[in-house]
Amino acid sequence: MSVNTGTTAGEPLMRPMSAETRRAHRDAFSDRIFRRTVAAAGLFVLLVLGGAAFSMLWGGRDAFLTFGPEFLWSTEWDAVNHRFGALVPIYGTIVTALIAMIIAVPVSFGIAVYLTEVAPTWLRTPVGAAIELLAGIPSIIYGMWGLFVFVPFMGEYISPWLNDNIGEWPILGPLFRGPPLGMGMLTAGIVLAVMVIPFISSVMREVFLTVPTRLKESAYALGSTTTEVVWDVVLPYTRSAVIGGIFLGLGRALGETMAVTFVLGNAHRLSASLLEPGNSIAATIANEFTEADSDIYLSSLIALGFLLFVVTFIVLAIAKLMLSRLNRQEFAK
Repeated sequence: MSVNTGTTAGEPLMRPMSAETRRAHRDAFSDRIFRRTVAAAGLFVLLVLGGAAFSMLWGGRDAFLTFGPEFLWSTEWDAVNHRFGALVPIYGTIVTALIAMIIAVPVSFGIAVYLTEVAPTWLRTPVGAAIELLAGIPSIIYGMWGLFVFVPFMGEYISPWLNDNIGEWPILGPLFRGPPLGMGMLTAGIVLAVMVIPFISSVMREVFLTVPTRLKESAYALGSTTTEVVWDVVLPYTRSAVIGGIFLGLGRALGETMAVTFVLGNAHRLSASLLEPGNSIAATIANEFTEADSDIYLSSLIALGFLLFVVTFIVLAIAKLMLSRLNRQEFAK
């Protein structure tokens, strides 16, 4: 006597999935959704970045086609005769950012070291909070402070002293020789330094706190001083992150608009003196965008925006290459 099982010969018996199998399928599906979602977020950033760059390039096409490569090294900026060049704004942008970094990097390093290695515990929290508050102040407030407070101070005290004491030096003299106007690339660089110090010092402070306490205690146990611990233990351990924070501040300085516009002087002339008024890409766009009375004028301003994008991209690319090289050297050790 045969029993009918409900299946034909050769057909496998279908068994219901167990709870573990259903959970595995559900987890795999959720993981695929998650990966595709975060991948879409990453691609969205690339699309926005590429779209912004292409839109600025397309908007500045008339300037690039009209003036050609000469647009990059021409110092002429004549809105009446419709002759434009980008060298003065590019020069002012790079010089003010470099001045800011020369001042901001050692000061930020000192702040971070003080808060992590030297300051008493009760003082670290309020000083750290003050640094974070400085980072949250709008740039226009820095610009107003620079124009109404720092520019008169520069014109009355700092610029005359630099002109009288350093202006006659053979190499550095031309950099600090000029009228005591108060406005200029040095003033803009100092204001930028005040603005980027909170960003760089905050990054340095956070990465210095990641250094294992045992490493520092071992160095102190061997007789190392605080200076030796910082230079031989803390800084090598956090070198990559410190460089990343510095270039983050540099990118902030390159793109600053309002504060620089207030104190730079907005003069389209190329001068070796840091005391002379100058111009930057962001300040030029902010000052003259509403005054663009022709297509070529407007296209030239948009082309400046594209050049600022290119300069910032080059700086960040250099930072990325430096970090990659440092990582390879660390792995090689």
